[in-house]
Formats: sequence, structure tokens, C-alpha cells
Amino acid sequence: MQDDHLPVWLPRLALQGGPRFLQIADALQAAVEDGSLKPGDRLPPQRHLAAQLDVDLTTITRAYDEARRRHLLEGRGARGTYVAAPKVELTSVLDLSMNTPPPPEGVDFDDMLKQGLSQVLMRADTELLMTYHLGGGSDSDRKAGAKWLEPMFGALDSRQVVVCPGAQAAIAALILALTAPGDVILAEPASYPGLRTAATQFGRRIMAVETDQQGMVPEALEQACRQHQPGLVYLNPTLQNPTAITMGERRRQEIASIARRCNVRIVEDDPYWLLAEAPPPPIATLAPEQVYYISTLSKCLTPGLRVAFVLIRDPHERERFLVALRSFALMVAPLTAALATQWIFDGTADRLMAGIRQEARLRHRMARDILAGRYSGAGDGLHVWLELPGYWSSSQLARAAESEGIAVTPAQAFATGSVSVNAIRISLGSIKDRARLRAGLQRLSQLLARRPESPNAAVV
Repeated sequence: MQDDHLPVWLPRLALQGGPRFLQIADALQAAVEDGSLKPGDRLPPQRHLAAQLDVDLTTITRAYDEARRRHLLEGRGARGTYVAAPKVELTSVLDLSMNTPPPPEGVDFDDMLKQGLSQVLMRADTELLMTYHLGGGSDSDRKAGAKWLEPMFGALDSRQVVVCPGAQAAIAALILALTAPGDVILAEPASYPGLRTAATQFGRRIMAVETDQQGMVPEALEQACRQHQPGLVYLNPTLQNPTAITMGERRRQEIASIARRCNVRIVEDDPYWLLAEAPPPPIATLAPEQVYYISTLSKCLTPGLRVAFVLIRDPHERERFLVALRSFALMVAPLTAALATQWIFDGTADRLMAGIRQEARLRHRMARDILAGRYSGAGDGLHVWLELPGYWSSSQLARAAESEGIAVTPAQAFATGSVSVNAIRISLGSIKDRARLRAGLQRLSQLLARRPESPNAAVV
């Protein structure tokens, strides 16, 4: 039975109100925000509060830990726990430039991480977690990769899956393994910047192939293949970065036919497939001998895992890939890989991804409402590609946004050749708090509605 004499800031716990420790932490935050609790106020001892609320001590400890994580409380040793002074924000930049998964509502990521690591340490040989792994992932990690890829491919032989320290490492290793200095890599005119970075470092040339609203144009691709004899074609066909275009199934079939006909290999970088609403089958299902498929956990779960799975069906090609990979990235950190494997097998990855998918769609709806006629997103995924009115150039708008505390990415950052589109990419996941995201989008919308200041304006 709950005590009738509760602290004034703490409401009675609701049976259907979610985890009790979060109810307590939320009540603390509300009391700090409305002034019921002020900096320097001492909180009740944890055992006292647990008795008042008729909950166990662990619940109160978790609530206080969560409140500390929100910078609401500070411990002062034996003197107790006190309301912290407001945290001074050293930066007010609203970051709409980084494609990271949004934090899902109602998911206690800290607890998920602690439980996952606890399970890993309980079940794994600690020595194996602290030594070298040279085979592109342990047997368990490759089986986890095969399970991760099941929605795209169905049942897979886990020996065909290579575990990599992120998609960027996988792209770089494929370039090294499958091309030679001076070779051409075909890509879309606006493409993932990491491709250009790796290709430039390795002395390969990127050439842009014409696109339309379905992605790379088949006739233009075939002509480029016959003209340049490319070492690779790079594609990001689902919720493409940066344009957010998803290539339709018929177009994928046409691309696969060209790959077979011209005997050209495709790197299918597909980080957003699992976030998309009913995406078409990967190109790798249509031309399995021509396509190297990459799926990263960074965009669907969290960048901190730094794990990507690469599907390479030919054993000789896999070995060439591993040799290239080891030249600059020996392995995935075993502890990280073990955590990813644990989450994939125990269902945590699916639960986290479902929450991220739902949160991303809520954020797209927000962007659609605020940006009105300018919104051209797909309704899911992590970003919006916003074509600009003629009076703004993308670099000019990015600079103006930066001066107002907003970071966006201009089209030039994605160009594989001359920039032919005047647009910016807006990332919807990198701002944790939804209210701050709304504020950033509103400020950006207001900026878009204004014409830029004249470069000849007086400076005082």
C-alpha cells in the first residue's frame, strides 16, 4: 500500500503508466522544469522513498540513475542526493546533418545495453573476447549475420557471410579486392560520400551515370559499362543516400540483366532496407553471382556497434575480400561483434529496430507537416532530400543555416561529378529530442521562405 504522505513532486504510480523507474524519473524531471524542485534541494534517501512507494530498492536506484543521466541529480556522498544545477549547453547547434537512427520512444537503451553485455560476459569465453579473430567473424557471428539477412534473402549459408567493422570498411575492401588503380567505378551523380573518399585514396576514378526518379537509368548504365569497362558499379537502391529514392523491382531486374550481360560487378550498399516500407528484393537476389551485398547495423540499430555483414557467395572472392580487409581493418572488435550477435539471436535487435522504424516514421510526418510543399521524403528511413527554391544555392543555404545554429548537408557533399541538383539532405535521427527536432525544422522552414541577404549588404 502506498504511503499517503508522498513528496509533493511525486505522483502516485500508475499500473499502466510504463516502467515504474521511468515514471519516477519523469516526475522528477517535471518537478525540476516547473520549479517544484530547485537546484540544491535534497531528495529522500532511496530506501525511504522505496518504502513510501512500496517498490523495491532497485526501482528507486534505477530511477535516480536515469535522472542523473538526464543531468537532473548529483550525488554528494554521505550527504545524499541533490537536484543538480542546470546543465550549461556549450553548443546550441541543431544537427540535421548526420544520418543516425533516432532514439525509439519507450526503449530503455541503457538497460538494453547492460543486459546484453551481461549475457555476453556470462556466456562467452572472456579470453576469446580479448584476442584476434582473423576469419571475418566467428562462426556464431556469421550465423547471426545470416539471420540478419534472412528478411532479404531467406535462409543463407553462414559461410557466405563476412563480418566487417562497418560498411565503410566493407566498401573500401571491395574496391581494393575487385579493382586496380586507375579503374572506373560507376555511381549515381549524388552518392554516399564514403565511396568517393575510399576511391580517391586508392587511385580509382568515379564516373556518374544518369538517374531518374527510379534511380540509375538502365540505358545509361549499359552505355557506360561498354564505354568505360568499369571495375565496379556502386548502388544504394533502397532509400538512397542522399535522394531517398527507392529503385523499383522492374528497374532492379533491368540493372541485374545489364550486370550479367556486361559481366560487371555491383556493390549493393543497402543500409536502409530493413527500415523501408515493403522494399523490393535486393538486386543481389536477381544476380547473385554479380552482386556483393552490404547490410550495416549502424543505420538500423546504433552506429556504436560498428558491425556490417557482407554477402559474398564465391569462396575465392571472399578470400580476396578478407585479404584486402585485413590490410587496414583486421577485425571487428570481438566484444562488439558478440553484443550484436547476442541482440540478433535474443530478439533485442528486432525490438530496437521496430522502435526506430516507428520513431523514424513519426519524424517524417513531422517533417512533412512543417516543410509542407517542399517535403519530398519517402515517409520512412532517416533522411529527406530537399530541393531548394532558385534563390538559394545549397552551399549558401547550408552556411546561412549554420549561422542560425542548424547543421544540414549540401548537395556538393554527395557529388560524384559536377553538381546538377540544388538540394540539401536533412537527417531526422541525429537530434535525440523530438521537440528540438521540431524547432530545428521550423527554423529551417522559416529560413527557406526568406531570400538570402544581398552579398553587398553593409557590414557594421
